[in-house]
Amino acid sequence: MSRIGKKIIEAPAAIKISVDGDIISFESAKNKATLDTKGNVGINVDGQTLTFSTLSDAKEHRAFWGTYRALAANIVTGLTTGFSKQLEINGVGYRAAVKGKVLNLQLGHSHDINYDIVDGLEMSVEKNVITIKGIDNQKVGQAAAEIRAFRPPEPYKGKGVKYMEEHIIRKAGKTGAK
Repeated sequence: MSRIGKKIIEAPAAIKISVDGDIISFESAKNKATLDTKGNVGINVDGQTLTFSTLSDAKEHRAFWGTYRALAANIVTGLTTGFSKQLEINGVGYRAAVKGKVLNLQLGHSHDINYDIVDGLEMSVEKNVITIKGIDNQKVGQAAAEIRAFRPPEPYKGKGVKYMEEHIIRKAGKTGAK
């Protein structure tokens, strides 16, 4: 029995929920989002309350039950408060700047890296901190992971791009010949 799937999703009054077959539509004043369950779970909407149920006791249906409930809860959270990730740039000469719909990164390579900002995301740079905001949790996390992958933090000096809450375990360098 899924502990996540059993939970009820209470949407605020600002979000309108509608079901058309297997597709759940969420609509706020500014944004819209849809979730296609592909017929893997039962959906019940009662006013602003959304619940999910399994179609059978098969392992596959029980797995989908919790997954689609979590995806729907993420959509509701994204439409109300949004998601955000912060990346910190450490290193001499390492810089970032937003120019229109492109994030320009100077990370010690022989060339600048231009990262195209995906629709639905908003990026800002303040000193050495890149802030990524959006309503889709997956897009925010994917963009943060791709930017971090350009120069992951190294364990000796800590240079590179890291998540703000990430802790880098440092290694001791060479001690010299004795």
